[in-house]
Amino acid sequence: MTVLVSACVVGDNCKYNGKNNYSPNISQALVGHKIIKICPELLAKMSIPRKSAEIVDGIVKDIDGKNVDKEYRLAVELALKYIENMDIDVVILQSRSPTCGVNSIYDGSFTGKLITGQGLFAKALIEAGYKVKDVEDFMDDTTFHQIMDL
Repeated sequence: MTVLVSACVVGDNCKYNGKNNYSPNISQALVGHKIIKICPELLAKMSIPRKSAEIVDGIVKDIDGKNVDKEYRLAVELALKYIENMDIDVVILQSRSPTCGVNSIYDGSFTGKLITGQGLFAKALIEAGYKVKDVEDFMDDTTFHQIMDL
């Protein structure tokens, strides 16, 4: 099985703050599977660290209110192009991100409040027919195969 996974989830320091979202549960679940790491922001050559960003009324803005939507949409475009000829069985993306959030994203107020919705990359993948999972689907002892059968 080939799994596309957010690079920060498997330990790459590519988050906006220069850190990662390493998940031991994901790393353990991926043993024995082909892994393709991806970070759309890195593909678009965004800086690390960079200002945090959230989707505000459908537009990606940074914490200072600067419109960075063009940069994030370019990141999604580059990521989709990067994977276009790959045979991917499932995608596991980082929660809450304006790019990769699958089940929920921050509400745009920069207060930590979550709302139901998807980040730009997650939404594009879902619309393209990929099987997309949120890293939080793996937070308990559920096995990889149980998650994939959902």
